[in-house]
Amino acid sequence: MVETIHPAGSLEGVIRLPGDKSISHRYAMLASLAEGVSTIHNYSSGADCRSTLVAMGSLGVRIEAAGAALRIHGAGLDGLKAPETRFDAGNSGSTIRMLSGILAAQPFTSTLEGDESLSRRPMGRIIAPLTAMGARIDAREGKFPPLTIHGGRLQAIDYTLPVASAQVKSCVLFAGLFCEGSTTVRESVATRDHSEIALREFGAQVETLRGAVTVAGRPRLAARELSVPGDLSSSAFFLVAALLRPGSRILIEGVGLNPTRSALMDFLAQGGAPIRVVNIGQASGEVVGDIQIESARWRGGLLEKSLTAALIDEIPVLAVLGAASREGLLVRDAAELRVKETDRIATVAENLRRMGVQIEVHPDGFAVPGNQKFQAATLDSFGDHRIAMAFSVAALAAGGPCEIQNAEAASVSFPEFYAMLRALAV
Repeated sequence: MVETIHPAGSLEGVIRLPGDKSISHRYAMLASLAEGVSTIHNYSSGADCRSTLVAMGSLGVRIEAAGAALRIHGAGLDGLKAPETRFDAGNSGSTIRMLSGILAAQPFTSTLEGDESLSRRPMGRIIAPLTAMGARIDAREGKFPPLTIHGGRLQAIDYTLPVASAQVKSCVLFAGLFCEGSTTVRESVATRDHSEIALREFGAQVETLRGAVTVAGRPRLAARELSVPGDLSSSAFFLVAALLRPGSRILIEGVGLNPTRSALMDFLAQGGAPIRVVNIGQASGEVVGDIQIESARWRGGLLEKSLTAALIDEIPVLAVLGAASREGLLVRDAAELRVKETDRIATVAENLRRMGVQIEVHPDGFAVPGNQKFQAATLDSFGDHRIAMAFSVAALAAGGPCEIQNAEAASVSFPEFYAMLRALAV
């Protein structure tokens, strides 16, 4: 599919984003392990989160639409059934990593696979702790999907993450639910804590202390009615778009403002972005609010160390903003971008160069000088949803219409993206 994006004079309006993808995955998995019927409002519309629903359904969990909400009939901690076929996680790293923790504790063997992109993503970070807990996992070349998980009784573990990862942390915590005793995960850099919040909402006993998260095993999880806040990562595309186009003014309603994910707005504000957060409240344990943004000339900035880790998913669209900023953007310590849905350092560089933008590529990052203009070009998502959306934003500031090839990749996380972008363009 090819999308043609025309330059925009400005962007104006009020939008409400689809449910947060990270939270949606976790609610669906934990609701499936709870006792009773959970109702989830504003579940993510993306294909990744649909993969999680299909996976839980194949384990015998009944999931049904209830108007705009989902009703999940929990099977309880010991009620999942052996699947009749392999699990297809599609493009979803969240599905394959977090679900592996649940499957490792089941009294049956299951196999998880994904699309071509997911099949290239290493899974050693989850294989190591699950193996230490007693699971037996077969993987292509020892680390790549498909993963065949020979489930069974697991032992509680005290595990230190070698690399900060909320998905790996969640995988181990979810496996720990099935163990006798308590499972602890230690992290040197605080990662998003959606799993800890969701576990508490469903009734698990979770303690956090000085970089360690501990979950007590064998809880009795209770069904809940939950509302998923708007996706903060998806808001990044509209925040950057507003900064790029003079005269823009956007209000994004009901966005999740979890403190462990505040780095995006902090980083933009430090560079001079006029961001305001209003109507702050809580929904299902998560902080939510409305974000106001107006156009401004962003100064630029440096991403390195823990800040890079916190903003790893937003780096493609921040690269676009950096090219138009006064001082540019320098990204370090981002080698993880090489093993995302695409090699995002390479795909960002390729599309920027097609638009006539200079970029200096490094093994673990890149430097984009500021004060650059975007030329009209034919661009490519390379099958990566964040690349598709980041360069649709760049196209708004181009000298003429741009074509985005393989634009359908955006539906992985945000099927409504192009319609919403066009509705805001003036």
